This record gives sequence, structure tokens and C-alpha cells, in this order.
Amino acid sequence: MSSRAATEFRYEKLTWPEINEAVAQQQVCIIPCGAVEQHGEHLPLDVDLVCPGGIARGVGEAMPDKVLVLPTIAYGYTGHVMDFPGTINTHYETFIRQVLDVTKSLAYHGFKKIILLNGHGSNMPNLDLAARRTNLESDAECLLIAWWHLLTVDPDFMKTVRDSVFPGGWSHACELETSLYLYLDEDNVRKDRITDHITSHHDDGNPYIWVDLISRGPAALTSWTSTYTPNGVIGEPSHASREKGEKVYLEAVRQFCGLIEYFHGRPKDVRRRHQQQRPTMPIPWDQHDPVEGD
Repeated sequence: MSSRAATEFRYEKLTWPEINEAVAQQQVCIIPCGAVEQHGEHLPLDVDLVCPGGIARGVGEAMPDKVLVLPTIAYGYTGHVMDFPGTINTHYETFIRQVLDVTKSLAYHGFKKIILLNGHGSNMPNLDLAARRTNLESDAECLLIAWWHLLTVDPDFMKTVRDSVFPGGWSHACELETSLYLYLDEDNVRKDRITDHITSHHDDGNPYIWVDLISRGPAALTSWTSTYTPNGVIGEPSHASREKGEKVYLEAVRQFCGLIEYFHGRPKDVRRRHQQQRPTMPIPWDQHDPVEGD
């Protein structure tokens, strides 16, 4: 009988013996990370769950023998959005610790290749720390990528789907997110409530403080969301379409599969100490760092 470890990409659907088989197959674990937060008056609160979750599912379906997709970490760092009802905030320390608990559990069981797939922009600095700490505090390797950055691998792709202004047209509840959501869950888009709004950061045309999902200015000003949008929209969702969403989905899945192929076979980096004498104490933040006599 063939093992489900080679055909079932959903981590939680495997049994513990099948997890052992997945470890032996050196499968890459994908952890979608999102948030429950407002996305204007036309999109539900689960945009940051549906988008990365849908892309991760597409990758799992394409290569179930090489990846496992874990349940989405649903609650992210959204304190700046709390002026809009429905948003659920997780303290940044709680969020980082939760992600680390998951990555270190995977490493403990034998999974040594982990990818955090982010769906919420303000998770990025916290997930960056979680990924770095996974790499330094376990024997696993952890990558971080936001799903929209997959669209930048092919420099010509965005020209085929973007009609909104740059910068600002792809920011939040925008042309991009609305298009992908239309493809993944069209029935839950309130199409009669779609309105455009470009953040006030762009009003004076300054070259310093501006934001777009795929890029940003040299200075960042992330304050209360309600100070720079009246309805939660930052972008031009009026340009969105299901057809664009399908193109975005297929491109994101294609590029993510390419990343998996590269990462799966990539040799692990080798650590090299350069102290002349072997340290006699752990690194201050890591009580598990081997020291002289261990």
C-alpha cells in the first residue's frame, strides 16, 4: 500500500507514522501566516488568510511529494488597524513566540526545511525575526516570503495584470488583493461596495514616505491606519477582476514551486566559528549553544 505521505499535502491530515515517512522524504513545510483584519467595505476580514492559504494549497496540490502545508497561523500583528471593527490583534511577542513554537516543533520532529508564507504586510518584521531565530536556535533552515513578492520574480509579469497607479495602487484591499480574492472566493466580495483610495502619504508627492506592496520609500511611517484611509482601502480595487486574480494565482504558485525545487535540494549552510579559543559559555540569548566540554 502506498503511503499517504507522498500524496497528502495537508500536514494535519497525516498520522504520526506518516509524519515519520514525510520526514524521511525530506519534505518542505509551508506555514501560511496571516491576520484577521479589516479590508475595506468590500472584502471580508479573512483576506490575509484566504490569499496565502490558497497559494499554499496550490503548491501542495502541484507537488505533494515534496511539501506539507500546515494550518494557517490566523492571528497576526494588527494593532495599528484596531480603529476598524472586527480586527483581531496579537501582541508581537506572542505572535513571534507562536511562530517559533511551530517551527521549532517541526525541527524537533525532523523537518529541516521550513517556509513562512506571509499574507499580512505588518507581519513581515515579526516573521523576519521568527525566521532568523529559527535558523539560529534550531538545526532547521527557515525562509520567509510574502506571497505578493512571488510576482516580482519575472520582471515582466506585473505589466500583464496591473492597471492601478504606482505607488499606492497595490497596498491594501487594493487591485491586487481584490483580484486574487475574486478568483479564490468571488461570492464573498461585496462588489457594490468597491471604492478607491490612495493613502494621504502620496498626496504631496514626496519621494520619502510612500508604500506599495511590492516596494516602499526610504522612510516608513506606519501609524494608525485610520489616519491615512477613511474606509480601510489603500489602493484602487476598481481595477480588480477575477481574470487578473487567476493570472496572479497561477504565477504565484508557479514561482513558489520553483522556490521549493531550489530550496528542497539546496545543501544546508555550514556554520564556522572564528574565535581562536572555543567559547566557554553559550551565546547570551541561546542557552543551547554548545560550549567547551559539551
